Amino acid sequence: MQRAYYSDSIEKFLQTDSVKIYGELSSNHENKTLDELQKNAWKAQIEILKEQLKTIEGKIYFEFAIPRMGKRVDNILIIKNIAFVVEFKIGSNKYDKNALEQVIDYSIDLKNFHEGSHNLTLIPLLISTEAEIVEEDLHSVKKLQMAAKANKHNISSIIKSFLTLGSATIDHVYWENSIYKPTPTIVEAAQALYKGHNVKEITRSDSGAINLSRTSSYINSIIEFSKQNSKKSICFITGVPGAGKTLAGLNIAVDRMKTDEDEHAVFLSGNGPLVEVLREALTRDEVKTAKAKNLKITKKQAAIKANAFIQNIHHFRDDNLKSSRAPIEKVVVFDEAQRAWTLDQTSSFMKRKKGKDDFNMSEPEFLIDVMDRHIDWCVIICLIGGGQEINTGEAGLEEWVVSLSRSFPDWSVHYSTSIISDKNYLRSVKSKLFLENNGTSNKDLHLAVSVRSFRSELLSKFIQELLDLNLKNAKLLYEKIHELYPIVLTRNLEIAKSWLKDQSKGTERIGVIASSGARRLRPLGIDVKNEISASNWFLNHKEDIRSSYFLEDVATEFDIQGLEIDWSCVAWGANFYVENMQWRHQKLKGTKWQNINVEIHQEYLKNTYRVLLTRARQGMVIYLPKGDAEDHTRLHSYYDETYQYLKNVGLVEI
Repeated sequence: MQRAYYSDSIEKFLQTDSVKIYGELSSNHENKTLDELQKNAWKAQIEILKEQLKTIEGKIYFEFAIPRMGKRVDNILIIKNIAFVVEFKIGSNKYDKNALEQVIDYSIDLKNFHEGSHNLTLIPLLISTEAEIVEEDLHSVKKLQMAAKANKHNISSIIKSFLTLGSATIDHVYWENSIYKPTPTIVEAAQALYKGHNVKEITRSDSGAINLSRTSSYINSIIEFSKQNSKKSICFITGVPGAGKTLAGLNIAVDRMKTDEDEHAVFLSGNGPLVEVLREALTRDEVKTAKAKNLKITKKQAAIKANAFIQNIHHFRDDNLKSSRAPIEKVVVFDEAQRAWTLDQTSSFMKRKKGKDDFNMSEPEFLIDVMDRHIDWCVIICLIGGGQEINTGEAGLEEWVVSLSRSFPDWSVHYSTSIISDKNYLRSVKSKLFLENNGTSNKDLHLAVSVRSFRSELLSKFIQELLDLNLKNAKLLYEKIHELYPIVLTRNLEIAKSWLKDQSKGTERIGVIASSGARRLRPLGIDVKNEISASNWFLNHKEDIRSSYFLEDVATEFDIQGLEIDWSCVAWGANFYVENMQWRHQKLKGTKWQNINVEIHQEYLKNTYRVLLTRARQGMVIYLPKGDAEDHTRLHSYYDETYQYLKNVGLVEI
């Protein structure tokens, strides 16, 4: 991707004929077809900037690429020690809120992901050419809490108000050639892949995320080998929370669709909210993109296409219950495969919902059995999150391995090395031995680095130590991450909400999340039983009362697993608390708490908090209520020792 359509020193920009600059912009435009609106906008920008930059020295860029967002900034001006990120609204007589948020978002993106901008002063500047003069607080603009505003007459004076006499000048060559290391959200990644972008264009290229391309390459080699040798293969990709397992799966599915349409590669997920959010995001983006190109497409038409790209695993299962023929799909990616159902859960469901009294397979066994109907070759790719089974009846990786050993001994098995070494994946010695004796291990099938929490790759390790009650290790890791990835503690919900609002800039998403079992947060205004629309909560704008921004509706682990927000408030419930440096597990039954004594159910609850504590990309506040001596379901003891434990780890109370 070309970094800018046009760039030069401001001095040469002023000397160069406007027609020549316009010609260079036009020739570098990606789709070569320009509408009149874009043509006129460039011509106006050139003339306005030529007039306003006469007494200013520096470097100017037109249409500077922001790869993660799939967009380009109208202009970037490097003047002395400051980079001005400029968005033009030609002919506009107001400073539109969406435009203000957009230019702040561009600045934040450069600050976070462009190496040359990490320690730079970035000034977002919205130029609405016909608007009135408005003065903004310089300090707020420098902190990216607000954008500077200018019309076509006072651009020069606004720029000069931020310049300090004698300040050092930025090395332009270093800045424009420095590495851009984007970390897209899963929604942004899905949209980019859907539009045909390569995963390398939208993800980091440094060693921290090199896994993604290696994993895809290894999977592609397995698919080609299976095809050429008529083999049936299954691959288990593992990864820490936020490592990009879903992104890897989407990329593989898109890759295979491009390589050979006859493979009918498909991405399947049993995560209802994830499917809903991704489908809705792709649909909205398709309609928006079409509108920008003056094309007509209805939301229904866009939805049909999106629904074919992202499918619900239960629909795949049900379709193949009706027939004993091999499915059309040769390559199937199962997202969050650890959440597939056990034999008991599947049999119960089939009896109650499908009228099948004699169904005797777990969901993993049935899904392998469906693909085993192919007479030549096929490949299953299972994306596995360790320690992320959060619901009764979820089988984990164990059932996949047991099914293979019992019923499909001829399948070729490929697994990540972490499956054997990490206790979060397999506990059965027998299952481990089966893999070691019958499978092929490869380190490239494990995504070891979290790319969700781009501020700190150590977050998942910290949460692991925190939940394992390893105070010493947790303290050491917290010391390493807290400056880049703030984690704070409070006993006041309003303070927590204020902290979120203070941290968030531009359209960075904030939200309150809690365990579905934290039922006694209700007196405090957090009702986990109130069902939300995941697509509204994750995608809607700040003015929408249903969106996460409003901090009214709470998302539970079932709503948010596999998804992410920028800043979270994790509301800690009385269902999981520390007592004498051990976790206590509870479930509300009627009006009383009951102890959870079954080990697997205790693990589900611990995993629930693991999911909640790894959803934020940039930082979080943990809210521990104070308890109420007059309410037997909210005793002080349910909260106080947990609060003290988190303080001992080092979390600062706000």
